[in-house]
Order: sequence, then structure tokens, then C-alpha cells
Amino acid sequence: MEKMKLGIFGPGVIAREMAKTISQMDHVVPYAVASRSKERAEAFAAEFGFEKSYGSYQALAEDEGVDLVYIATPHSHHAVQAEMLLGNHRPVLCEKAFTVNAAQAGNVLALSAEKNVFITEAIWPRYMPMAKLLRELLEDGVIGRPTCMTVNFGGPLKHIQRMYDPNLAGGALLDLGVYPLTLASIAFGDEIEQISTSATLLDSGVDGMENICLHYKDGKIATLLAGFYNEFENKAVIFGEEGRIEVEGINNYQSFRVLKPDGTEKALHLAPPQITGYEYEVQACYDALQEGRRECPEMPHSETLFMMELMDKIRAVWGVRYPFE
Repeated sequence: MEKMKLGIFGPGVIAREMAKTISQMDHVVPYAVASRSKERAEAFAAEFGFEKSYGSYQALAEDEGVDLVYIATPHSHHAVQAEMLLGNHRPVLCEKAFTVNAAQAGNVLALSAEKNVFITEAIWPRYMPMAKLLRELLEDGVIGRPTCMTVNFGGPLKHIQRMYDPNLAGGALLDLGVYPLTLASIAFGDEIEQISTSATLLDSGVDGMENICLHYKDGKIATLLAGFYNEFENKAVIFGEEGRIEVEGINNYQSFRVLKPDGTEKALHLAPPQITGYEYEVQACYDALQEGRRECPEMPHSETLFMMELMDKIRAVWGVRYPFE
């Protein structure tokens, strides 16, 4: 595969960022876009130079010319659409949250195994070179033994109606909380012993803001805050016995500032130049497909399932269930 023909489900805001990204990648071709609205699909295709546009998702799923389909619809639609694509033997890059819950994720991943078709979750920080660097810094002991971390992430998204809608799996967790959870996983792993959490629930029954405290088997603690009421700092601090690392940009890591115990700077690591940051997940898909893989090593299926199970447990503490569960 010299050039990968990319298709997109759902011509929304995130899809626009993806289209801008691949337009600057040498070996990715904007091939097709699908929407429930033929007019929206046509307008998107014309704006970003896609060869084809479809007024139904099924039509793109049946297109044998596409090499990879990026699902950019609300996460309430992900499971059905991923299964549609896998059933037609189309490789999939599925936007986070991968599905609504672990049961859906398990079904999708089982179908991927049955059909032997590639799928991966588009949780973009996992694929960034900065994620690998963070692990290396911690493993090299730049702050000594890590002990705890704090993360806050969110923004003023009250104007987005789907955030309130339980029928679309709305709320802060699946849209925003997944990013602090991802950073905690990258830095501290997944050996979680206890979860302490609380949330502010909206009248519609979904979470508007939450605090999540993860207690790890080796004694580390991660305290995570997420919400969509107002702008957050979008920062993290990882504390160790010999200093700390300050992380700027929780969903797109911009810098890691390593500080000594007295607060003086020891090192500053800046993110390399990028298109948007989405190019890393697309490149990972290209590489995996070239190698005949069914998953990306940066975000294996086991990690996707673990994260969905973790968010299920967190929602269970709050008593949040979606109408279709």
C-alpha cells in the first residue's frame, strides 16, 4: 500500500481536523466521506478534496476502495458503526471513547478477531512521541520514585447539546475524563487497587464534572479532575521523591518541565513540530496495516477494553447509566 485511502464517518468538527491533517501527509489520500446528509457529505468532500461522498454510512462501508475508515461520530454510534465496517472487512480508526461501555467494546473487538480485520481507538495522546518520552523519563528516574500525580482537564462546552444528552452517552467522562485517565495510565500503569470518585450530575442524569482518585497497588495515587463547565488549566503534575514533572496540554502534550525538589528547573522537553497531533495515530494505522496487524501496539485492544471497564466502574459509583444500557 503506497498510499492509504482514508474514509471518514461523520463530517463534524473532529473530522475537519482529521481532514486538515491528512491533507499534509504524503502517503494518505482523502478518499471518501459519509454522513446521514448527502448535502453535508458533498460540502465536506468539496472543501477538503475527498474523491467521494455518501449520504449513508452503509454505502461507504461497502466501498471496496477504502483502506481505513475513521469514525468521527458521537460515541453512542461507535459500536454499531464499527461493527458495520468490520462486517464489510474495512479497517477502522475509531474515535474515543471507543464505545459507550465495556460490553460494546468486547463485542466490537470479538468481531475484529472473528473477521481478522484491523481496528484501533483514536485516543491520540497514546500515539504521540511525547507519551513514549514520558514513560522513559519516569523509568530513568528523573524525579526518583514517582508517588502521586494531579491532573485537570476540561473546557467550556456547555453550548454543545450532546454533552447533556443521555441518549448520546453525554457527560464529561467519555469526552473529557478519558484524557486524565489516559495520562494516569501512561505514567502509572493499570494496576489499580481502589477507585474513589464523585461527580456533579446534571438534571438529565449525566455527569458535568468529576473527581477521580485512583489508588495503585504499589502505593501511588492519581487525582484527576474533569468537566465541561469552564476552562481548566489543562495541566498535570507528577510528583516523585526527587522532584516533579509538570505536563502542559493533557490531550496534546506540549511540554514536560522537570523540576528539582527546590523548584528549580532541571530540564525542559518540548513536543516536536506537528501538523495537528492527529498524524501520529494515522501513521500508526498505516504502519500496522503494512505489517498485517489487527491492532496498534501504541493502543492494543487489551488497553481499550481495560479503559472502558474502568469508566464503567466509575459511572457505577455515580449511578450513571444511559437509557440504552
